[in-house]
Amino acid sequence: MEAVPLPPWRTRKAPARQPLSQDQIVDVGLRILDAEGLEALSMRRIAQELGTGPASLYAHVANKEELLELLFERVMGEIEVPTADGERWLEQLDEVVWAMHRVLHTHADVARVPLANIPMGPNALRVCEGLLSIMLAGGLPPQVAAWAIDRLYLYVMSDAYEGSLYLAKQRASGKDVDTFLKEFFGPLRDYYLSLPPERFPAVTGNIDALMTGSGEERFAFGLELFLRGLKTYTT
Repeated sequence: MEAVPLPPWRTRKAPARQPLSQDQIVDVGLRILDAEGLEALSMRRIAQELGTGPASLYAHVANKEELLELLFERVMGEIEVPTADGERWLEQLDEVVWAMHRVLHTHADVARVPLANIPMGPNALRVCEGLLSIMLAGGLPPQVAAWAIDRLYLYVMSDAYEGSLYLAKQRASGKDVDTFLKEFFGPLRDYYLSLPPERFPAVTGNIDALMTGSGEERFAFGLELFLRGLKTYTT
């Protein structure tokens, strides 16, 4: 049946706006971060996306620093950590580090957050507890396990951070990834080739080795080096 129009002396009330929540703010912040990078993220931009003013956000998030911590905490929630098994500790460690690598590269810019910072949210603590439990179950001394977590985090986060810097350059160039990488690394190879061999024999004699390998292959190599070294500390 066709709707009957309202009489002219009546006005239709606008639907009540849903109250803001911290989860909504984090949802929008993460969407902006993934699509445009950390430089595009601000409280004002999130407020615009939510159709409100920046002041209304501060009832749920104190400032941008807290927002970044909440974004990192949300991302850490995507990382699964198995129950520690002393017989499989190296395999488990490898699995968790690769999971961290994949998640952080999906949300590349968020890797900047824990650098020079110590995340203390429930998800960040859960991952830390899981990694420490795995290493202790494998027979690593507590001090070695504690320092190893610090170095593992730095390795994974710095790798993802570097990836975010390349991504920012690629976005700014307006070119697709393959074209950007070719134009970025091509001149580097040409420069190596131009070096005088008598002064740089090791570099000019191994250019293919220096330039070979994707980011994933190089990450895998670094992780293997780390795990092999860690195994020597088992009791």
